[in-house]
Amino acid sequence: MTKEYETKIEGVKIRFVKEGEEGLVLHFIKSIAEYEKMSECVMATEDGLRKAIFEQHACNVMIVEYNEKPVGFCLYFHTFSTFCGRTNMYLEDIFIDKEMRGKGIGKEIFRILMEIALEEGCERLEWVCLNWNEPSIQFYKKMGAFPMSDWTTWRMTRKEMKEALG
Repeated sequence: MTKEYETKIEGVKIRFVKEGEEGLVLHFIKSIAEYEKMSECVMATEDGLRKAIFEQHACNVMIVEYNEKPVGFCLYFHTFSTFCGRTNMYLEDIFIDKEMRGKGIGKEIFRILMEIALEEGCERLEWVCLNWNEPSIQFYKKMGAFPMSDWTTWRMTRKEMKEALG
């Protein structure tokens, strides 16, 4: 995808990542991991990202630019709801450089994601947020999003899967 989105913020545009920009995506992944105090968890590589984004089409990545300079990204993919019988959009990550926060860029990213989700017939837009990330929680609530407190996210890493399989 090469589509670009104009925003209501002067100098800011949001576009899909181009092949060859895997290093930029990895930079933002490492930046969000640092923000979330999880840098040691990053295992992503440029090659793995290239494969996932451009060969497997497993996810979509958008780059946020301010005056042609990358200042953030978001990564999303589709899930499927058996109850709805439709796809949903799942926002895996959104990150904006610290000096660019508070300027409405996050709101623009969500506007674009909602437009894409509705165009594609998605029933839901979902994501998770760390419980301590109060600025993001307040932002999400202000947009009209609500937490799904009845559900707990469960996880198995490769290690647990291999152990379970014996």
